Amino acid sequence: MARLAQTAGLTDIQQEILSTVRDFVDKEILPVATELEHRDEYPQAIVDGLKELGLFGLMIPEEYGGLGESLLTYALCVEEIARGWMSVSGIINTHFIVAYMLKQHGTQEQKEYFLPRMATGEVRGAFSMSEPGLGSDVSAITSKATRDGDDFVLNGQKMWLTNGGTSTLVAVLCKSDEGHPEGTAPHKSMTTFLVEKEPGFGEVRPGLTIPGKIDKMGYKGVDTTELIMDGLRIPANRVLGGTTGRGFYQMMDGVEVGRVNVAARGCGVAQRAFELGVAYAQQRHTFGKPIAQHQAIQFKLAEMATKVEAAHAMMVNAARKKDSGERNDLEAGMAKYLASEYCKEVVEDAFRIHGGYGFSKEYEIERLYREAPMLLIGEGTAEIQKMIIGRRLLEEYRFQG
Repeated sequence: MARLAQTAGLTDIQQEILSTVRDFVDKEILPVATELEHRDEYPQAIVDGLKELGLFGLMIPEEYGGLGESLLTYALCVEEIARGWMSVSGIINTHFIVAYMLKQHGTQEQKEYFLPRMATGEVRGAFSMSEPGLGSDVSAITSKATRDGDDFVLNGQKMWLTNGGTSTLVAVLCKSDEGHPEGTAPHKSMTTFLVEKEPGFGEVRPGLTIPGKIDKMGYKGVDTTELIMDGLRIPANRVLGGTTGRGFYQMMDGVEVGRVNVAARGCGVAQRAFELGVAYAQQRHTFGKPIAQHQAIQFKLAEMATKVEAAHAMMVNAARKKDSGERNDLEAGMAKYLASEYCKEVVEDAFRIHGGYGFSKEYEIERLYREAPMLLIGEGTAEIQKMIIGRRLLEEYRFQG
């Protein structure tokens, strides 16, 4: 896009990376995305292209073979990729959350073992918190890890695992009994386990089953699955960071990165919806002139562009704050909330501009219309974001009476 969603203060390297990703999106993703999405087909050729670009190692430190780039660079790349096809950004998002958690919280052995192979895309990451009965209430998880000699034995069922089939490393959150007596606060008795597995479906290692893909309204191509653990044995050296009871904090740290990612996806999808809407409005004629010349349509375009710009600014702010080493849960929550809501609204306005053609599967806006709702739910619902924002505001503005 020529004018909207520009980011000030980028380095030459950042601009070069973004230019390369945008070219890749225009040439390799946009021409095939709608066809692949309608077939719910995994975009293997696109994923191979992302590996060649080094994108799986974008945020992994150079000492482990990655590019060592910032969260901002990653978020801006995600924005570009989601502009092409949101599902592709989902393929790299969970990978990066796991890589980030390893970088921040892993033991030296864990970093050296996993990160170089994650940087090349040889090892592909997924992470798993949610369960069938709890949604956003992470503290209510029931999956359990019991110590047995040098191993832990994991039992339970996980849900909404992005890349559940294609991944080879899953960070799984479980309740752990070791050193956490009855009555311990739920968030202090959780542990993240690094579970290695074969890609595919069915029993992918003894005690671990990935039943198959969940059929979804949108967000197709990427595999979303359940994960069932039945007597799954994991060695103690695969506890993230080597210490039990830290899992909740590690996952929440990762989710802050994920929320910036979802905000970036919302920005990318909204940008694409605006591009489609503003182009169609200049081609479609009614009452003897292009509909773009009708004030009603100009008002829509003005509102859409303003929302694209505002969401982008908030997403960039949240990424920069995390990069600076500061707590960014307030900014990430605000950015995720605003970008996902604005994305839905911009997509719907573009859909309305298309009129009856927006309902046709021949037009790209039909795909975006089904993709946008996922952003309202993923990485914590809008309602959860508002709870986080509200609590943090009350911390910041505590009444001294």
